[in-house]
Amino acid sequence: MTHTVICRKYARKLPGLDAPPFPGSRGIAIYEQVSRQAWEEWQALQVMLINEKRLSTTNPTDRQYLVEQRELFLDNGAHDRAAGYVPPSEANK
Repeated sequence: MTHTVICRKYARKLPGLDAPPFPGSRGIAIYEQVSRQAWEEWQALQVMLINEKRLSTTNPTDRQYLVEQRELFLDNGAHDRAAGYVPPSEANK
């Protein structure tokens, strides 16, 4: 049976992750509250932020920034975006 959650980003019942994305209470909270769709969208945004802002995942300040941006994204807050990025659907207009 597929794991489903009431996604905190989309406020509806959606398929969840297969397992917590990382160990500990934060990973469990994401597993229980975030849909697979929202998590995949976050991962794509995270890659763009790392690349565009030249972040290092070994730098504690950069890691904290990504945690803050993740929480804003998942809560539909005003999160950073990659400068100049145009989603493919809008680029073709």
